[in-house]
Amino acid sequence: MTITTELQDVVAESLVVDGAQLIDGEWVPSHTGRTIDVINPANRALIARVPESDAEDVEHAVQAAERAFPAWRDLNATARGALIFRWADLIEQNGAAIDSLESQEVGRPSWGPPPMAAQLRFIAGQADKVQGVSLPTYSPDTVGYTLREPYGVVGAVIPWNAPGPMFATEVGSAIAAGNTIVLKPAEDAPLTPLALAKLALDAGIPAGVVNVVTGYGAEAGAAIPAHPRIRRVGFTGSPQTGRSIMEACAKNLTPLHLELGGKSPQVIFDDADLDTAIPAIAAGITLNTGQICAAGSRVVVDRRVHAEVVDRLAAAMQKVTVGPWHQQVNMGPLINARQHERVCGYIDIGREQGATIVTGGGRPAGADFADGWFVEPTLFDGVTPDMRIAQEEIFGPVLSVIPVDDEAQAIEVANGVDYGLVASVWTQSVGRAVRMTRALQAGQVGVNNALGAGVIGAPFGGYKNSGFGRTMGADSVLDWTQVKTVSMREAPLPRF
Repeated sequence: MTITTELQDVVAESLVVDGAQLIDGEWVPSHTGRTIDVINPANRALIARVPESDAEDVEHAVQAAERAFPAWRDLNATARGALIFRWADLIEQNGAAIDSLESQEVGRPSWGPPPMAAQLRFIAGQADKVQGVSLPTYSPDTVGYTLREPYGVVGAVIPWNAPGPMFATEVGSAIAAGNTIVLKPAEDAPLTPLALAKLALDAGIPAGVVNVVTGYGAEAGAAIPAHPRIRRVGFTGSPQTGRSIMEACAKNLTPLHLELGGKSPQVIFDDADLDTAIPAIAAGITLNTGQICAAGSRVVVDRRVHAEVVDRLAAAMQKVTVGPWHQQVNMGPLINARQHERVCGYIDIGREQGATIVTGGGRPAGADFADGWFVEPTLFDGVTPDMRIAQEEIFGPVLSVIPVDDEAQAIEVANGVDYGLVASVWTQSVGRAVRMTRALQAGQVGVNNALGAGVIGAPFGGYKNSGFGRTMGADSVLDWTQVKTVSMREAPLPRF
């Protein structure tokens, strides 16, 4: 296997170093001497290699973070925010290179300017808004107040589907609060996090404040929640791995937040504006090849408009263009062979359990698709709520349509899964919209939008098996702090 020009372009941009990770401000290999190939899922070409690290490398990163912590903690919050603002500027200046890098390792087509600069500017503005409160006291000679302080060294493990935004969300909030961090990106898409960490260093954020350790989840990833000197953990990924992370954190009583999977309903009533709903739903399930936890993968539709919705969704999904990252297409490949097998397996399960494929269901034909992990956008009709394709997260461009008779049944079906991440309601009735937003068991509910778009600083997180804790909102920095209560009174003068 040879290194393609993609790696040469990345190295030319000085964003990552082949075979190295970023610890204590230095590009270093793993002590194991082993590396992992980062593969372009559109053509299986080698993009770069990263270290195959383990617990010993995590220990080195923790030590670096511990050394950096006192000075970073004691730097005033406005100065920390200014460095994060500078980091955002560098990301913006390198936006084309970062977008290209993430497109190649994830497999998605270009999305244009990356969102990380805007994310970090929002976070930077929160850095010096971390405030304690004054407390009432029983006597006038006592003063009581609270301090919000960083935990110290914190850790995070992020997935492969949106490595850049995930990195900015976790790292930006953690360091804005005064923590130092050790982060393990997914082995399938570690290059964008490494590039962003390099730009953080270039922005003047001191060495050791941001450390990125690469490797497999069972080795490097598992070492983060298990580490006794990592004081808080953030994890985004599957519920299965989330449970393992939580068990590891429990041994050291380490607090954490979990952002896990979703099986999000798109509830369409008979008064919905289908001209708006249909394109949004089709785009939502095919964006990033359906590999988004918030993707609306279930269409819960009023039976009176069921046939029209199916016909229009099929037409919209048939217009979705598929291809490699460098083409002007709507959808790329799945991330790897394992994910391809998983998604195709669910398509087979849908058929076996009696659902009807309206469109898609196979692999695109042609030379552009021969080496990549491509799948067609797939629409199922005749789906019942108990089918596996209606209950389990597929994490692919597979949409299930479930007809219902009334509002009560729509609520029952929408809530009738283990997940509760995102839900959408399509209706022109204000009263129904209000009732549905209260009834739906989800951390985010959109009315007449597919993914909760258009809100700045909206807290993001889940109900039920979709996890707990919130990111991206105004409290995202506060969540990386702990509260200390101070009670102060003057000591009595000595008697002589």
